[in-house]
Amino acid sequence: MASSLRALSVSRKLVQTTSPRLLSTSSVLRNDATSTPNLGSVQAQKKPIGGFRGGVIGFLFGFSLASAFAAYHLLDEYKQASAALQASVEELQASTEKVSAHVRRIEAVEKDLKALSQSSAGNEDLSRVRAELKKLYDGLHVEFLDLRSHVWGIQQDVHALSKKEATTVRI
Repeated sequence: MASSLRALSVSRKLVQTTSPRLLSTSSVLRNDATSTPNLGSVQAQKKPIGGFRGGVIGFLFGFSLASAFAAYHLLDEYKQASAALQASVEELQASTEKVSAHVRRIEAVEKDLKALSQSSAGNEDLSRVRAELKKLYDGLHVEFLDLRSHVWGIQQDVHALSKKEATTVRI
């Protein structure tokens, strides 16, 4: 390290002597520079590619590779999720159509039921019809009994005539 600093100071002196003379240059420095032998110019050290710069380049390469891989998988997952969403939307649409068909059938049945309920008889109408039917049945029963008694009377007359041999018949 000390030798590199001394070589650096010598190279500075050499550069100063070969350059045109400035006002600040003194004769002492000039004589000092001429007394030292010319060792040649010191080349600037090349920085090795490893170490820090290599780590940064490797990091950037790895990061870009990982980012590309992650983007590919993210795009693949997006496609899969989109396909699953599309399938569920189609399934939902099919079930919605089924529900709509059921609702239309229910509405048709309700419409028919309403029409039937308006045309059917209620409890009041039924009790009124029962009462009329009972009166009609009672009336027919009374007529049947009258007819039966009349037929019985005719039978009695026919029987009496057959025993008497009378010629008069009462009708």
